[in-house]
Amino acid sequence: MKKIQKIHLYEQVSEELQNYIQEKELKEGDKLPSVERLTEMFGVGRSSLREALRYLEANEVVRIENGKGVFVRDMDTFRFSGKIKIEVERNSLLATLDVRRALEGKAIELAAKRITPKQIKEIEACLNEYRRLKEKGESTSKIDFTFHQLVNKAAANPILESVLESFSALYNKFFDRPLGNTGLFDATYPFHFTMFEAIAAHDVRAALTEFNKLMDSLEEIIKNYEI
Repeated sequence: MKKIQKIHLYEQVSEELQNYIQEKELKEGDKLPSVERLTEMFGVGRSSLREALRYLEANEVVRIENGKGVFVRDMDTFRFSGKIKIEVERNSLLATLDVRRALEGKAIELAAKRITPKQIKEIEACLNEYRRLKEKGESTSKIDFTFHQLVNKAAANPILESVLESFSALYNKFFDRPLGNTGLFDATYPFHFTMFEAIAAHDVRAALTEFNKLMDSLEEIIKNYEI
């Protein structure tokens, strides 16, 4: 059974507050909306919001002035804390990539040997939707994830599929705003098609070659991403 990661509500709220500050391009001294307004915006209770604000105050992102409101603190500090956060996520993604390369690489190998005509059609339909979303400039993160799930299923190894599924909490970081950028891995798009062509042709060597190209591309992008 997959373990459920415990995420405190105040951590989620503090993340949204930081996103709000960045999106609104607030500067040092700018006042945030009232507590009442913020609870409405984020759909949370006052206690969770206050806890999030105390957390941000402790990390010098905001300052709370009783009777006056909540204000953005020095932006150099805010940017510095943001850099630390991104650097931590970068290292986490690279470590996750090592494990993903090993596990999913085996799934690719098995899929190239065992994929059925029905599964080929399913992945073709998935890639057609991927292409449609890409051409329309819409988010492709979910369909990208679906593609990899279908390939893992085509490996026809329930234990490996289960391991990959249990790994999905970390794995999903590659598909959900990695390093705060929804389109960070757009460069990997063509490798999905070349990898699938090799899998459908039952060409194990070519499938692994294209998979490793995709992984190498991810690694290069993560390592060189400018903070």
